[in-house]
Amino acid sequence: MKRLFDIFFSFLGLMIASPILLAFIVAVWLQDLKSPFYIAPRVGKNMKIFHMIKLRSMIMDADRTGVDSTAGDDCRVTSIGKIIRKFKMDELTQLWNVLMGNMSLVGPRPNVEREVRLYTEEEKHLLDVRPGITDFSSIVFSDEGEILAGSDDPDLRYNQIIR
Repeated sequence: MKRLFDIFFSFLGLMIASPILLAFIVAVWLQDLKSPFYIAPRVGKNMKIFHMIKLRSMIMDADRTGVDSTAGDDCRVTSIGKIIRKFKMDELTQLWNVLMGNMSLVGPRPNVEREVRLYTEEEKHLLDVRPGITDFSSIVFSDEGEILAGSDDPDLRYNQIIR
């Protein structure tokens, strides 16, 4: 039943949001004529790696700096990326992941493999279910960029406060 809910509402969400999403896709592409998408490897249900689709809000290859967490003052975020992040537009493309069955609308946020290796035994149970676009921590820490702003080590701060 949950899967049918996910399919119906992710499809509906994509149909409603597609004009806005298309405008942002074009805007991201126009800023540097490179792919408007960031395909992020994430750990999903039962430790299976999947490719999460996000609207790119940072410069190309920003993930190669070795920092996974992004502070609000991160210089890698583009000007259009600031708008994308402010209105959480980068999350909309994940509705494709829900349609494909990699994610659910509601569930624990998918994490990078490096962070999953740090999970406690209790946290490992988060991998028993499909990861989601939103969950309790996404609501409580919706200002993640501000929380991490000014941090010398955003990944460490993320693990200490948010994870």
